[in-house]
Amino acid sequence: MLNKYPLWKNILILVVLAIGFVYALPNVFPDDYAIQITGARSGTEISQQTVDRASEALEEAGITIKGIDREERSALIRVNSSDDQLQARPVVQQALGDEFLVALNMAESTPDWLKAVGAGPMKLGLDLRGGVHFLLEVDMETAVEQRLDATASQIKRELREERIRYRGGDVSDGNRIELSFRSEQDRSQAFDIIRDRYNEFLLDESTEEDNYLLNLSLSEQEIQQIQDYAIEQNLTTIRNRVNELGVAEPLVQRQGADRIIVELPGVQDTAQAKRVLGATANLEFRLAARQDAPAASTETYPFRDEPGRTARLEREVIVTGENVANASQSFDENGMPQVNITLDGVGGDLMTRATRNSVGRGMAVLFIEFRTEMEQEVVDGEVVTREERVQETSIISLATIQSTLGSSFRITGLDSIHEASELALLLRAGALAAPMYFVQERTIGPSLGQQNIDAGFMSVVVGFCLVLVFMAVFYRAFGLVANVALTLNLMLLLACMSIISATLTLPGIAGIVLTVGMAGDANVLIFERIREELREGVSPQLAINSGYSRAFVSIVDANITTFLVAIILFAMGSGPVKGFAVTLSIGIVTSLFTALVVSRGMVNAIYGGRKVESLSIGGKLANV
Repeated sequence: MLNKYPLWKNILILVVLAIGFVYALPNVFPDDYAIQITGARSGTEISQQTVDRASEALEEAGITIKGIDREERSALIRVNSSDDQLQARPVVQQALGDEFLVALNMAESTPDWLKAVGAGPMKLGLDLRGGVHFLLEVDMETAVEQRLDATASQIKRELREERIRYRGGDVSDGNRIELSFRSEQDRSQAFDIIRDRYNEFLLDESTEEDNYLLNLSLSEQEIQQIQDYAIEQNLTTIRNRVNELGVAEPLVQRQGADRIIVELPGVQDTAQAKRVLGATANLEFRLAARQDAPAASTETYPFRDEPGRTARLEREVIVTGENVANASQSFDENGMPQVNITLDGVGGDLMTRATRNSVGRGMAVLFIEFRTEMEQEVVDGEVVTREERVQETSIISLATIQSTLGSSFRITGLDSIHEASELALLLRAGALAAPMYFVQERTIGPSLGQQNIDAGFMSVVVGFCLVLVFMAVFYRAFGLVANVALTLNLMLLLACMSIISATLTLPGIAGIVLTVGMAGDANVLIFERIREELREGVSPQLAINSGYSRAFVSIVDANITTFLVAIILFAMGSGPVKGFAVTLSIGIVTSLFTALVVSRGMVNAIYGGRKVESLSIGGKLANV
């Protein structure tokens, strides 16, 4: 029958609209201002006593608590306004101390029944919701020293394999390795080996009494290359870590010679983001020192989970975290957490050579972490915050080597599954080539975001209302149908963005306004086709059918070309440009559905299946 949908198509439309309504509904519930409490270490639990200390501190400061959500390893304290949120953070941080991280956050207020079906609000970008802004500084001097340390260990290993006796071999003056030999022949042999295999060094020979010295130094050009590699490697590592966090549309870029900017819009766990990004952690695998080993060749380190317990280790490093190709968390045969390590080809070879003759000896896994601590002191009666850079080196595990190790082995002795997961994440994302320190940490306040949201919302409302008025005035009853379709289009757009966890940015709001205009344009094309048919004397039922059929090709063609442009913008652009492209592409799909399917269904429900003498569509020749 003309202008009549089958039952299954009507049911399908209703089902799609119902699903869209459910998943768009969480966006109606505004987020609460909150502060988040987590442990400085991943294994730290948040007890009720900790929450009570924070609550008492807020009450003493006159800040009203709206609600508290406590989990095993984090807590959210909800407050009434952004001003209360900004005041609450330093109060809670001072009350809890450096053992805990206190960060600004937004807490969802979505009802539980919506969460049960997986519905949640769409994410907002940094320009709307706010987020965190980090400025990190790469320690270039340490980058050079670390490269030299690794090279020095490798050179000494090769000299031993060639049975060339030497002394020294440690890094001095930041860019120089000094080797001492007992004979000129040994020095000459070492000179040839190092010249052939390590051509990045400048070699200098000298003699002091009975010591034949060989100095290895880096040129300024080589130092610059190492530093450039360090910051590029750190950029890659941070991007990988951000991807592991699942942050949508982040910004990670280099600033100047030694700094990196990181912007994370709308993150749900700002404390974890800071911990993971700031964890300039690396691993070193070292053999346990023998009882008769000289003190100069050994170092003593505490255990991470038992600070009072220590162990002596050899200074020479077998492999580092840079040689880790993959890492995953699992459980051992006793149900304890462990991290499965897979080394690259070079690392696997070094591990095999080091453990081949070391069966029965202990091998330790060192965890090296660089972080920045803020200390307050009183100077001339004023409280001054001073930044102090701290390096912590501790032993994760010390296990006996049962057999020769290769490219795959495991790390045991971890405190908890959370610590194992975080360590695997850091290793999987890649090791940092050099330590980084937080130079600046800024939280983009919700107040600025709210101003942008209000301005963007007002632009959508004004544009939407003008389109509604135009359609109602010019196309009467059909205009009202179009208005309902436009409203449903916005609902489906919000639902789709919420389902795929797309991030709404300020340019994305511009994409919504453009979508409203394109959806209105599609309806205008359809209605004008219907009016043309009526002017030619075609019956109303046939005019409706012809109008939708003839306008179909034009509408699809226009929207496909725009959709292709949106795909190109998404592929080539970044940040706000991607936000605009995502919103526009989703809006094109939803506008096609509402204009060609939903509005047709409503028109069919009104006019289909009955005799119609005239159509309320406006124009002098609209009634035939």
